[in-house]
Amino acid sequence: MRPSKCVKCADFPCLDVNKDRYVVPEMEIESDKIRTIMVSEAPPQEACDYFYAQGNPFYMQTTSQAFSDAGFKVSSMKDVLSLGVYVTTAIKCSKTAYSISPKTTDNCCLRILEKEIDLFPKIKTVLLMGDTAIKAMNCIAKKNTGKRIIPSGSTYKIRKDKYSYKQLRVFPSYLQTGKSYLIEGSKRKMIAEDISAALEYH
Repeated sequence: MRPSKCVKCADFPCLDVNKDRYVVPEMEIESDKIRTIMVSEAPPQEACDYFYAQGNPFYMQTTSQAFSDAGFKVSSMKDVLSLGVYVTTAIKCSKTAYSISPKTTDNCCLRILEKEIDLFPKIKTVLLMGDTAIKAMNCIAKKNTGKRIIPSGSTYKIRKDKYSYKQLRVFPSYLQTGKSYLIEGSKRKMIAEDISAALEYH
C-alpha cells in the first residue's frame, strides 16, 4: 500500500504553505505491520531532506538519532518501518512562515491525516512530535468525540500523563526534525523516552 495513492488533497485551499512542496509518503508500506504512527510537523523546504527521500535526507538523520537515543539502531526509513513505525507529517505542504495557522492545520488533518491514520488497522500508539501534530490530533478527536485528547500546557508538564483516542495510546512529545533538535539535549532525552514508551506497546 502506498499512502500517496490512498489519501490526497484535491484543491489546496491553504494560503500559508508551499503547495509545490506537497508530499504524502510514496513508499510501499505493509500496513498490517505498522503499530505506531509518528506524526511530525510539515515537509522540509527541500524535497531532498524529506524522510523518504533517497540518500541521506536531513529529516531522516535527526529521526535516526532520535531512535538511536531511544535504543533502536536505525539508519534508513526501511529500518524504522521494520520496527513497525510509520512516519508522516501533520501538514502535507512545507511552511512559508515559522508558524502554521489553525485553519491550515484543521484543513490538512481532517482532509488527509485522519484518513491516513485509518490506513493502518493495527496501530496501537501515536507519537505526536511537536505542537502542530498535537493540535492536528486534537482537531481529529474533537470532530469525532467532541473533545480534545491532549490538554493545553507545556509539553514537558503534560507528557507523563496517559492519553487515549479510541483504542490508541497517544504520546505528546517534541519535534524530532530541524537543526534545533541537535542542540536541545533535554528535549532529545524526552523524545527518546517517548519513542521507547510508545514502542513498548508493540
